[in-house]
Amino acid sequence: GRAVGGTLLVQAALAAAGCGEHRRADELTERAARTAAGLRGYDDTHRTNFGPIVVELTRVLVAAQWGDADAALRRHSTVVRREAWRRLPAEYRGAYLVDVARAYLQVGDLRGAARALVDADSVAPAEVRCRALARTVIAEIARANPAPAGVARLATLVGLTR
Repeated sequence: GRAVGGTLLVQAALAAAGCGEHRRADELTERAARTAAGLRGYDDTHRTNFGPIVVELTRVLVAAQWGDADAALRRHSTVVRREAWRRLPAEYRGAYLVDVARAYLQVGDLRGAARALVDADSVAPAEVRCRALARTVIAEIARANPAPAGVARLATLVGLTR
């Protein structure tokens, strides 16, 4: 279905951004946006959660991959205030917030990374406590002296001691 196709476009856009193919990432994100716009009233039978909100989250992660932290942070703070954000499954929001934490870390924003991780832990603890990426991000942030608020607690919870 179209939602599955949209999900694949989003995944491809994130992969392209991760490889530094910015124009390709933009192009794929725009295609995903057009697909999402055509889904009004669509029943998501495959439970992809694909839709305009997911495209917006993709734009945040793509901007962060490019090192455009300011744009990513602005867009992120707008997106997470929307009703559609709260309707996404907790695991989806948690995984996204872990990805955002890594993105903030890549651009040297330790406080932003810490905030995203603490939020992820409150939404979907398993995403933070069981996911290898989350442990890596927690370890990186916990190295800072002093560690940003909440991260020392998370480090202890996942068994990383300073």
